[in-house]
Amino acid sequence: MSQLLSQLQSSFDWRTILDIAVVAIVLYQLLMLIKGTRAVQLLKGILVLLILSNIAQFLKLSTINWLLDRLWSMFFIALPVVFQPELRRALEQIGRGKFFMRHPQTVGNEAMIQVIDELVRCTQVLSKNRIGALMVMERTTGLQNYVETGIKIDGVVSSEFLLNVFIPNTPLHDGAVIIRSDRVAAAGCFLPLSESNAIQKELGTRHRAAIGLTEVSDSVVIVVSEETGAISVAIDGVLTRFLDEKSLKELLCRELQVDTTIKSYVPFWRS
Repeated sequence: MSQLLSQLQSSFDWRTILDIAVVAIVLYQLLMLIKGTRAVQLLKGILVLLILSNIAQFLKLSTINWLLDRLWSMFFIALPVVFQPELRRALEQIGRGKFFMRHPQTVGNEAMIQVIDELVRCTQVLSKNRIGALMVMERTTGLQNYVETGIKIDGVVSSEFLLNVFIPNTPLHDGAVIIRSDRVAAAGCFLPLSESNAIQKELGTRHRAAIGLTEVSDSVVIVVSEETGAISVAIDGVLTRFLDEKSLKELLCRELQVDTTIKSYVPFWRS
């Protein structure tokens, strides 16, 4: 035992500590970098393949081992293509010196109720005046790739602010607003268009973009039609149309898992 400890001491100097610390920091920053993107789901798939590969090797399943070996070969070839947006963003952040500056945010039930109320209020005004709009609520799947296509804002979610964004002939009115937690992350964002042939012909680009984004993410997208003023919500590639104020609020609360029975404390002198 003492011999083992002496060997560890001889090989464990300040360089080893520095080496481990640098690797740990870089790995942590890389994980934080992909946290807001679809690369998280890809990494989960890689983890499943690693587990299957180890099980197959342990049980000596030669056919499965052969298939997994071929999959790994193709994966390493496809890696730069699959992770191209994340790799490009990482290099850009390193160049701007922002790679090591991250501030994760959390939001509570009360704040989300406020966000939903502002969205519903804004949507009703937009619908009444037939102003087209596209508002995205980010959930588990990160939308950072789409945030970077627009103008970053990091502003408070308010109906007045959103109405100003979507006023016709303003620079940002044609793009989408992306809301992350209880903040407006960006406006004027470009979303992927759905290529589904099942989409009704009367639906325009905004509806196709809403469906397209929800086909590749778990986001909730609110659409207001410029032609009819109809309010729709896209979830998981499915568009729910002709929502009124009550049904819109109920749907958003349900999908965003907000408990409307919890009421914030208000002092009696303010009630």
